[in-house]
This record gives sequence, structure tokens and C-alpha cells, in this order.
Amino acid sequence: MRFRQCLSLAALAATVIAASAHTAAAQGARVAGVVKDEGGQAIKGATVRAENSNAAPSTYTSSTDEKGRFSVLGLRGGQWAFTAEAPGYTSQMVTVGVRTLGPSPTLTLTLKKIVEIPPSGVLGGLRAKDLQSELADADELYNTQQWDQAIAAYRAILAKAPAISVISLQIASAYRNKKDYDNALVAYNDLLKVDPSNDKAKAGISMTNIERGDLKAAEDGLQKAVAAPGAGPEVMYAFGDIKRAKGESDEAAKYYQRAADLDPTWGKPWFKLGLIAVDRGDKDAAAKLMEKVITVDPMSVEAIQAKTVIAQLKK
Repeated sequence: MRFRQCLSLAALAATVIAASAHTAAAQGARVAGVVKDEGGQAIKGATVRAENSNAAPSTYTSSTDEKGRFSVLGLRGGQWAFTAEAPGYTSQMVTVGVRTLGPSPTLTLTLKKIVEIPPSGVLGGLRAKDLQSELADADELYNTQQWDQAIAAYRAILAKAPAISVISLQIASAYRNKKDYDNALVAYNDLLKVDPSNDKAKAGISMTNIERGDLKAAEDGLQKAVAAPGAGPEVMYAFGDIKRAKGESDEAAKYYQRAADLDPTWGKPWFKLGLIAVDRGDKDAAAKLMEKVITVDPMSVEAIQAKTVIAQLKK
């Protein structure tokens, strides 16, 4: 009798487990994420579309809340293309594998602002479509490491459309890749003349000075920026790099943490915090921080590096 009862309970348990799995599969997976601009600011009201031609239904849509967050429910397992769109921004698409059972990736979609061409004045003769095409060509030169050609292309666009001053960031970055640090600093300062609060330019100046081996200039340049009200994650992160380069790990960790607090979905500061934990020999903390990178910024280079670090920590 007792043996039969055990068999009945086992059968019942198997039935419950099977039913639960069937229900989960029927409901489908949930994929969540955030849409933000290049400065890390949330984009409210963006449309996120999930597409998989092998699924039925093959398309789902969602929109972002005031914090740029979205979620898509009911997805079947497989490869899904997620496209984020918002007025005034270029779209971005990423393809990820979705599992019906188990955790699915958290997505971070970053949209670039489209420059609007005014109907009259200096830019009146340019069409937005032509301008975007020229920018795409310049970006292609940059991505293929043709630095001189990329700089020339960006400068040509800037000459036609001076209002797109942020192009100076790309010009400066190309100069840094060439190790032409003097001209990189000139490009960053050109941007600061028209946009004095641009944190990316301030951080770029700091990183340029680090690369040229002048830590004092890098630190002096960012000292006021990190103390200013409204300082962004870029300057906090750059200041953390300065402190780490000087061997001041505790101070570096403080500023990396501030950068992470300002933008929890940015993988870089979490990754650097993980490296500091590795340096300290704290494997448990390092592993948790590397897992954090993978969770909050799964499509980043740092997420790939974090997986490598985790594998090394397990040896």
C-alpha cells in the first residue's frame, strides 16, 4: 500500500512538473530592456519591435516608459530581431537568442540623434538625407581605421553644417587612434567652445592626457568637472581611470561606483569595479560584478570580457 502511494505521488509530481513546463512554454518568454541616447539619457515613448519570421505571431511591439524601459511578452524560443525607433533618432536593431524556459537577455538599445536641418540659413542648401549619407560614409572610414580619410570626411561635413558640433568627438577620437594627441585636444576644445557642458569632451581630454602619459594634466582637467552639479557618468568614469592609473584603487572604485550609480545599464564602470576586486584577490566579489556586467549590458564588449574573467576565476 505504501509502495503504491509513493508511486502515485511520484506520478502526480511528474504531472505537475510537465503541466508547469507546458504552461510556461505556452505563455512564452519575456524580454526586457532599456532604450537610451548616446549620452545615456532614457528615451521615453520609443517603439520597440520584436520580429521572428519563424514564429506565430511573428511580430510584437512595445513602447518605453519615462525611464526608457520596455518589455515584450509571449515570445517563442529562437532568434529574434529587436528594433528600437524614436522620432528624431536613428533606429537600432540587435538580434538575440530567446529561450522559452530560463532567463532571457536584458537589452540596451542606444539611439543616435538625427540632426535636423533648418529650412534656411547656412544649412538651408543641405538635405537631411544627403547629410546622413555623408555621415554614414565618414563612419565607415572610421570603422575601417582609415583615420586621415575619416578626419577629412568629418571636417568636410562640419564645414557644411557647423551646428553638428558633436562631430568633433569623432574627429578627436580618430586623432587619438593616430596618437596625434595635440590635434585630439584641439578637437575636444573646439567642441567645448560651443558646448561648455559636454561631458564627453571633458572625459575625452582626460583620456587623451592619460594616453600621452600626463596624469597630472588629466587629473587637473577633471577635478572641477566631477565636483560640478549634474556631472555625468562619463566624467566619473574617466576620473576613476585616472585614479586607477595612479594606483589609487580605493579612490578609483569610488568614482567607478558613482558612474555606475548614474547609469546602472552601462557595463564599463561595473567591469572596472570587477577588475579592482580581482586585483584585491576577492574572487567572490569579482565574479558578482562580472555577472552584473553581463546582466546590465549584455551586448557590450565588456560583457564578452567579463565572461572570460569569470572563466579564469573558476580555474
